[in-house]
Amino acid sequence: MKSYDYANRKGVEVITWEHFAALSAGLTEMLAGHRIEMVVGIARAGLFPATAIACALRKELYPIRVTRRLDDKVIFDRPEWGVDVSPEVAGKVVGVVDDIADSGETLNMVAYRIKELGAAGIVTSSLVCHTWAKPMPDITTLVSDALVIFSWDIHVFLDGRWQPHPEYLSARSAQKGFDPK
Repeated sequence: MKSYDYANRKGVEVITWEHFAALSAGLTEMLAGHRIEMVVGIARAGLFPATAIACALRKELYPIRVTRRLDDKVIFDRPEWGVDVSPEVAGKVVGVVDDIADSGETLNMVAYRIKELGAAGIVTSSLVCHTWAKPMPDITTLVSDALVIFSWDIHVFLDGRWQPHPEYLSARSAQKGFDPK
């Protein structure tokens, strides 16, 4: 399935802050089992779980940016590099963390780059993963083909006021069988 093809999502999965904390804790425990030595977090939203995990494991966090978006609007067909991976990954077991694995392309690109830089091991992970992600992350805490809405994206500050995220509104209306009543 193509990224951002909201018409084929099955329902809605809202990730509250409490649910986020539980998913992050689960991902932390799984990553700890892989004895990661550092965390690479994918900006923007992947930095939420990456920060929680790095703090819980007392490991360094190295942010990167790989995205299809600019100013929160999808403008690229494929993920583009914005901030590259630190050379500090050389010789280390690296946990790569993102909020969601949709197509799988972003995690795959990042893992490939980390391997190029000489990491001793790479464990890809996401809080949420869709079944169509190719490749799937090595570990995830929730597999769902729903429209996933994270707490940090429910409302945005537009035109001087807080309002529902317009992408989610259009995504909901694109879903098959959606009844706005």
